[in-house]
Parts: sequence; structure tokens; C-alpha cells
Amino acid sequence: MYELAILARGGVLLTVWALAAGWPRGRLAGRLRRDGWQGICRGAWAVPGKDVDWRVRATALQLLRPELVCSHGTAARLHRIELLGGAAVDLVPPLDFTAPASSRSTQDSLIRVRATSFLTDGDESVRRGLRVTTPARTVGDLIRSCGSREEAVVAADSALARRVVGGVRREALVRYEDLAAELARPRTGGPRARAWLPLTEAASGSPAESVARLRMRDADLRPESQPPLWPAGAGRPLRPDFLFREAGLAVEVEGYAFHGTRRAHERDVARFNALQSCPEVRRVLRFTAREVFTAPDRMTATIRTALASLSP
Repeated sequence: MYELAILARGGVLLTVWALAAGWPRGRLAGRLRRDGWQGICRGAWAVPGKDVDWRVRATALQLLRPELVCSHGTAARLHRIELLGGAAVDLVPPLDFTAPASSRSTQDSLIRVRATSFLTDGDESVRRGLRVTTPARTVGDLIRSCGSREEAVVAADSALARRVVGGVRREALVRYEDLAAELARPRTGGPRARAWLPLTEAASGSPAESVARLRMRDADLRPESQPPLWPAGAGRPLRPDFLFREAGLAVEVEGYAFHGTRRAHERDVARFNALQSCPEVRRVLRFTAREVFTAPDRMTATIRTALASLSP
């Protein structure tokens, strides 16, 4: 019999591997528990001391069922695509998978499997050791299944943009043309998704900015997103979240953890002062992400009042 740790792959051991290596079924479970192995799901164990997080669970499930491809919210987490509500950062069960329509159904409440006959090799990639839908397919699936315009645009904006997500800086994952081609495929939810696609903006810097832009659009306010501005005496440009150029009004949206450290607060103060020194800026308005999500009418009313006060 092989030592159990030798049989593990990526910190995961399947019961069938241990049985194939000669371990008696009657002794196996007791030995695993005594040695500190952790049950992940039926038929899969994690090596002692390993943190059994969402990624380990997804690895175990793919080892047990190779036809499963990470998709939707789980794929968003793997690609570091932000979702409205932070699902890409704080993913909770169930995990999302897509599988061929011919695959067996699942009774596990910890996973959600969508059966499809429209998953090709070109729709799959490998990300962080897991089989996953490509960024374009992932965003297409998310937009087609989203319950709201805001959810759809937040996901698309995140994939289109260069972002820092979960402390990791990444490049843009898709181009607008990639998403347009993906959404042109005949799928349920396609017409609505195609209508939302023109609302996306690759320059958007965060989910809160995406929602703020949509709320301003609803109020017939159409600022520029992230335009480059040069402060007086500076060599590097600043990019305010939004600019109403004719009025000289800049609008900034602050995230939840904007002042997480003293240094972050000092950078914010310096940025605010530098922004006001830009020739194009006469006034700066700042809103928190909470205001954007919970009181958008108040935000747009404040912007409209400021625009009126700055008009010639």
C-alpha cells in the first residue's frame, strides 16, 4: 500500500485512488480521520492542515467529475472579475459549474451545475489549476443570466478594464469585440444581454463607478469616464472618475476601504488637492460607494445642483 500523502494531487486525495493503491475500504476512513485528513465532499479528502477553501472544493469536484467546468460566479473568482455585491472576492457556496447536457445530475446543495450542449473546447481554459470557462464565455454567461442591468454592466466593466482585484493587478481580460461576438451566439437571455452591452465602459475603475455611471445616465447626466487631466506643475496625469468638462465638475466615487490606512488617507488628500489644481476642474464632488448603492437619487440631485451653480 502506498502512503496516503503520496497519492494526493494538489493537496486532494480521492477515496478511489486509495482503494486502487490497496487500502482496505473498512480501514481507510478511520485512518484518514486519525491522521487529520479533512473531508471535502463524498469521496474526497484534503491533506492535514490544508485550508479547505472554495478553490480546494472546486479542485476536488473536478477530480471526481472531470466533465465539470468552473463557470459563472466561480469562473469570475478565478479570473478576478468583480461582481456586484463582491461575489468575486467573497464567494460562498454553491460553486458554479457547467457540464455537457448528457452528464449526470447532481443532488449536492453545495454546487450548482448548469447543463448545456453549447460548451466547446474554445469556451474552456485553465486558470489557477482549474478548468474554467474563458473570460469572454464567463462574462457572456453572467450577463445572460443576470437579474439586473447593474449586475451585468459591473461584470462586463470589470473584465474590460485593467484592475486591481483582491490585491492583484491584472490586465484587461476581454475586448468589447470579444463580448459582442460571444453575445451574438444564440442563447437564452441573449437579446437582453446585447441591449446592455453598449452601456459598458472599459475605463470604469470599480463596481461603484459602474453603478454611478448607470444612475447618472438614468438622470440624463453624461460625464466622461476617467479622462486624463494634468495638475499644475505635474508630469503625470490624474484620472478623475467622472468629469463634466463644460462645467468643470469632477466627481469621485470612493470605495468602502478607501481610507484603510494612514498612507491611503494621505494619498487621497494629495490627490484631492492636485485634482483641484487641474485647469479643467472648478469643483470636485465626492461620494461614497454606499451613497451610490443606497441613495443614487440624492447623488444625482447633488450633481445636478452643482452643475447649475457652475453654469455661466
